[in-house]
Amino acid sequence: MISDLISLFKRGIRFFVIFLSYMASNSSSITKIGFWAATSVIAGSIIGSGIFKNPSEMAKLLGSPVWLSLVWVIAGVFSLFGALIYAELGAMLPETGGIYVYFRKMFGEFVAYLYGWAAFSVINTAAVAAIAFVCAQYADYFLHLPRLDAVMEHSVVWHIPFIGDLYPLENIGIKSLAVLLVLVFTALNYLSTKAGSAFQVISTFIKVGVMVLLVAGIFLAGNGSVHHFVDATAPKQGGALLSGIIAAMTWAFFAYDGWINITSMAGEVKDPQRNIPKSLFTGVFICVLVYVLINLAYLYALPVESIANSNLVAADAIGTALGNTGEAVVAALIVICTLGAINGNTMATARITYAMGKDKVFLPWVGKDHKKFNTPGNALWLHGIWTCVFIISGSFDMLANMFVFITWIAYGLGAVGIFMLRKKMKDKERPYKIWGHPYVTILFIVFSAFYLITTVYNDISNYLAHQQPVINSLLGIIITGLGVPFYFYFRKRKKNHL
Repeated sequence: MISDLISLFKRGIRFFVIFLSYMASNSSSITKIGFWAATSVIAGSIIGSGIFKNPSEMAKLLGSPVWLSLVWVIAGVFSLFGALIYAELGAMLPETGGIYVYFRKMFGEFVAYLYGWAAFSVINTAAVAAIAFVCAQYADYFLHLPRLDAVMEHSVVWHIPFIGDLYPLENIGIKSLAVLLVLVFTALNYLSTKAGSAFQVISTFIKVGVMVLLVAGIFLAGNGSVHHFVDATAPKQGGALLSGIIAAMTWAFFAYDGWINITSMAGEVKDPQRNIPKSLFTGVFICVLVYVLINLAYLYALPVESIANSNLVAADAIGTALGNTGEAVVAALIVICTLGAINGNTMATARITYAMGKDKVFLPWVGKDHKKFNTPGNALWLHGIWTCVFIISGSFDMLANMFVFITWIAYGLGAVGIFMLRKKMKDKERPYKIWGHPYVTILFIVFSAFYLITTVYNDISNYLAHQQPVINSLLGIIITGLGVPFYFYFRKRKKNHL
């Protein structure tokens, strides 16, 4: 197995070198991102593995087809509210760095830095790691990647006191492919923003088209029942239902996450005052519509109990509708979708760390543009390396839950900061204003607080009940907190150089 792994790496590195040579010879200077490219960054970052992997976990937690559909709708609505809120900020402050820039205006340097650190250390890198991990899992359907035996996999343990254990040798073949994917897409965006944008537009149109065919194929085959939309043998009730809804929300928010990415690239968007709000609304709305339709297609083909017990729900749904070729079709589908999501998140998220480097509140060299390619090359490679560390150390569930929790802390804070910014910068031109403010904004804040509190409670309860090996939310908070001493170090260093 070790020799197979070495052979896989050799082939991957050979392809990687050829790919780099080609991109270097065809790279061009930075090109502004237009409306369709911006929309594709949003939709492409959102649509990944979540809609294929998460419905079965959500069905287990809920036991109800009605609540399964409602959770997708509720999570989609609040993601859309978030997009509306951040559209005002993106149009008003079209600077590369996104939430980091907004928090600096709202709360000052410390909170902005802590978010930037969290974005690098948890949010963005864990997100890319989780998506790459799932992409490699489904590519394994065709590649049959090598894996160590159980004893060898658990021979190396990274223990984190009071948090849990990590096993870096688990799924080493899948992790190796995931690392290779991260390196390839980091290289693509390092060599050319134009190439990254072009790939994103193409991959997004392909994945949306494929999903439309998936939904149409299931419904038009007619091998399902509308009774599956409401019938359930053992729906959760009372406290179990409430706990299930909150946990299911985490899975849904993972599937919807990525809509914020375009604000991180605001300084590179053409006509940002117009295109950022328009692309945010369009991209998120498309994703909500696609996700709800796919969920209904699953329910049409399968009862909720079958969805809960399915390891590959999309394959089972297609198998019911079209025959036994479903598994291969879905595996290929997920690989296509996740490739675009890896690129979209890689392309956008390093811009926050890049902005911090420019402000000299982080490593100064990450704020430098590449002299030839005009890309934030150093920031991209720093993100790529740390993402690879996450892939090797973590699992999909841990990474997904950790970054979603920390992300929603930031989303809620940003909504609070809207009220502060409207007072501090009341004369600043606002090309777009939040629809339904202050009601939409307040509702978003209240929901964020409720979701975060109940998530911590659920995480601790599940850990104590031995239902999960790591308290994911607390691990995310600890990693974020590790940035505090770095803040004071870089602040002192910045003062000494003035």
